[in-house]
Amino acid sequence: MLEKCEGIVIRTTNYGETNKIVTLYTREWGKIGVMARGAKKPKSRLAAVTQLFTYGYFLVQKTSGLGSLQQGEMISSMRRIKEDIFLTAYASYIIDLTDKSTDERKPNPYLFELVHQILNYINEGYDAEILVNIFEMKMLNILGLYPVLNQCAICGNTDGQFSFSIREGGLLCHRCLEKDPYHFKISAAAVKLMRIFYYLDLSRLGNISVKPETKAELKKIIDAYYDEYSGLHLKTKRFLEQMAKYDGMF
Repeated sequence: MLEKCEGIVIRTTNYGETNKIVTLYTREWGKIGVMARGAKKPKSRLAAVTQLFTYGYFLVQKTSGLGSLQQGEMISSMRRIKEDIFLTAYASYIIDLTDKSTDERKPNPYLFELVHQILNYINEGYDAEILVNIFEMKMLNILGLYPVLNQCAICGNTDGQFSFSIREGGLLCHRCLEKDPYHFKISAAAVKLMRIFYYLDLSRLGNISVKPETKAELKKIIDAYYDEYSGLHLKTKRFLEQMAKYDGMF
């Protein structure tokens, strides 16, 4: 049976001389794998729509196993991302994190919308570094992680100066710092942004301007939290870190 879905190409694998196995993240069905026959041929009508990051509508012959991609209608090729090595690295991490955090055929329209919005904002030239941090914060719940960001993780106070405790899984107020001698000291600006990233409806995102030192604070805490609790060790993340070092040399 042929069915139409709205989706984003999040992975492709060559199969034989001319075919591709394409992983789509779809609004209707979640993550699915489809065989795109002949997609590696330059003149194939499936060649363009099976490129990484492509957003569009896909006509799929659904089966219990690997479906078959019959045709696609491209809405956006995310061209700007593909033309910039740094944006490609950020977007690759976004779709890799999506891929590794989701099971096949488990629809999550909220996550689909989130992935689409983030890629779209990167493609439109918003700060990719900040968009990655927003995405990481919003993915925590998908991963079953719920950091305490609206109060102190120990005493529940909502006022005071806050630090971040990986061990306690959230913010610590100045009264409870001795509970974790390894807490991260962070600025009020970083605390505010972490809350915004976690709770903000992304469709309301304005042009967020963040100082380099605040970005560094956010990155350090989010990375440490992921390392401790997510169980994910992604090559795309390591590549991003190498790119950042390389960029910092110039």
